[in-house]
Amino acid sequence: MAGWNADTAAGPLGAGTVTLVEGSSFCISLPNGDIHAEHPHGLFVQDARILSGWSLMINGQPLEPLTAETKEPYRALFVGRVSRSDRYADSPLIVERLREVGAGFQEQVTVRNYSPKPSECVISLKIEADFADLFEVKEARIQRYWDEIRETDGSALTIRAAWQDVRKGVAIQAPGADVGPGALTYRVSVPPHGHWSTVLTVVPSTEGAISPAAFVHPDGDGLSPRDRRRREWVAKIPVLQMGNRSIQRTLRRSYDDLGALRIEDPNHPDRVVVAAGAPWFMTLFGRDSLWASAMALPVDPSLALGTLQTLADRQGKAVDPPSEEEPGKILHEVRLDVSSGLSLGGKSNYYGSVDATPLFLMVLGAVSRWGFAAETIAALLPHADRALEWIMNYGDKDGDGFVEYERLNDQGLINQGWKDSWDGINFADGTLAEPPIALCEVQAYVYVAYLSRAWLAYDAGDTALGNELADRAAQLKRRFNEQFWIPERGYYAIALDGKKRQVDACASNMGHCLLQGLIDEDKAPQVAERLMSPEMFSGWGVRTLGSDMGAYNPASYHNGSVWPHDNAIVAAGLLRYGFVAEAQRIATGMLDAAEHSDGRLPELFCGFSREQITAPVPYPTACSPQAWAATAPIQLVTSLMRYDPVVSAGGVWMDPVLPESFGDLHITNAPLGGGRITIDIDNSAPSVQGLPEGMVFHRGHRPWMSELVEEAARRRTEKRRQTDLPPLG
Repeated sequence: MAGWNADTAAGPLGAGTVTLVEGSSFCISLPNGDIHAEHPHGLFVQDARILSGWSLMINGQPLEPLTAETKEPYRALFVGRVSRSDRYADSPLIVERLREVGAGFQEQVTVRNYSPKPSECVISLKIEADFADLFEVKEARIQRYWDEIRETDGSALTIRAAWQDVRKGVAIQAPGADVGPGALTYRVSVPPHGHWSTVLTVVPSTEGAISPAAFVHPDGDGLSPRDRRRREWVAKIPVLQMGNRSIQRTLRRSYDDLGALRIEDPNHPDRVVVAAGAPWFMTLFGRDSLWASAMALPVDPSLALGTLQTLADRQGKAVDPPSEEEPGKILHEVRLDVSSGLSLGGKSNYYGSVDATPLFLMVLGAVSRWGFAAETIAALLPHADRALEWIMNYGDKDGDGFVEYERLNDQGLINQGWKDSWDGINFADGTLAEPPIALCEVQAYVYVAYLSRAWLAYDAGDTALGNELADRAAQLKRRFNEQFWIPERGYYAIALDGKKRQVDACASNMGHCLLQGLIDEDKAPQVAERLMSPEMFSGWGVRTLGSDMGAYNPASYHNGSVWPHDNAIVAAGLLRYGFVAEAQRIATGMLDAAEHSDGRLPELFCGFSREQITAPVPYPTACSPQAWAATAPIQLVTSLMRYDPVVSAGGVWMDPVLPESFGDLHITNAPLGGGRITIDIDNSAPSVQGLPEGMVFHRGHRPWMSELVEEAARRRTEKRRQTDLPPLG
């Protein structure tokens, strides 16, 4: 995952930890709702922890958790009980904490008394704020200690802090409380069989100003701004019904999480992008945001467009070794409010990613199929061309035709593909590969980057550029199949190392090469067989690394774990080459795994065999919700629908191969070319209603980018031939 190096990873959040997410704010707490600073918990707004302690005590006793239910990604109900001081087993006092996260949070605390007598309660909330940078918390090394001032004013407590010339603050409003500098206290008598309730609000404050109340429900309709935002999102995305109710629940959960992970570009509030994942990556990432928004195209194509536009604005301009910026390069991650220099490269933009730049071109090609205005796509073409220049010059420094990476400083990420942990790229015997490293899947992204830009060139009438890039793609495919294929093993090397040796571990990365069409047809059956072998396929999904490899560890981050997004890509690749049964097995395994976590797939889980352990084993520090894990079920189902439009060609294609266990599928309100369509798949027979004018439905093979390029080149040649013909007579 982006930005996470296994040598600096945070410890586990802890069993039962509850994470709430809304935009770039998130809150992590214990199952009873408390936040303790000694854990990686807190309320985080714009990458700073504005609450590090929030502990509720009743009569000096902490709450015993009963349940915590996440109602929406941004709202949860915590239910606990008060331990009895007289040591009787059952307490008559039940406490509910309904918490909603936004630009801060609001918490309604309700104490219910199930006793026939009134209950005298001292309710206290201990509050701490360390304003730690997200990286300090994640890596469990708080480096800065702020000068703090606490001010009380009636029922409000404001904590202000300074570190060097940086100022931060948080304001807590607690109507009816006795407010002291360290705690809020209520002394109440809860009537027999009755209840007492109050609402507390926590918002950031800066330079003496308290942020406007972000939790007011001005219309009196009971909807918060988050609820309204979610309602607007739901209104514009497809409504889905499936015969298989469990898969339907997983897909709807995916929609919900994707909605909560949307963040606005601060400079363009109308432009929405996808944050990478909670808790540590609630910000824009090149690779993650591009893949997630590409997988979400059938749900909301505007996410991919917003992601491209925002990344284009931050495209590299100069050579800057500390941040690894280079001209034309697409960034790896953005941090919103890093005042500590603890982020990678010490700046708000870090560029240490080898694949974000070709993926930018891949997603631009994909977006251009969905029918956005020609001028919208045209505005991105200069950025696409600068990205191409980066690929050919900075990406391929030794000029061998392959794109490699080697970090530009000793603080950057050692590995800069999607397996970016320090030990993520290794030989079959477990030896680490030495840079510069040319990853197999990066060459696949470069291949589709050339094709995507070629297609856009042909579309604009620039035949010369189209031909040049189509030729480059063909040369890359030929040379890749010569140099990465290991004939005696029947699979592709994960990479070439700095000495151009094949890094011969059997890894999932070659599945990405299937999806982009980089693999020769005659080698694909062996690749499919290897990906589905017992060493690679756990029963839930394809492992990142084969269990017979030297570095294999089922509980590692990248060396034997199972990643949903990786599996969604591999399944789509298998389908491209006609391996339907294999893709169905992966999709079924993944969607079975989601059932074990309330329909939400985590970032990754451990690679233990399904035969050995009958439920997916959670990976301790996995992000959840996480963008490309949330979009993986969408990609799996869309791939099996074999659904794809090319609006400019006036066509939408579908040829479904959904497993029988999925049942029938009915989708309304699906976005396409500025309109909304209805899709039905009944006994594997597809139909589409409401197509925009001029669009035609085709049952059959959807055209890949390589085929679109061949067709566009053929049309251009035909047109030129006709204009070059001598006049008749």
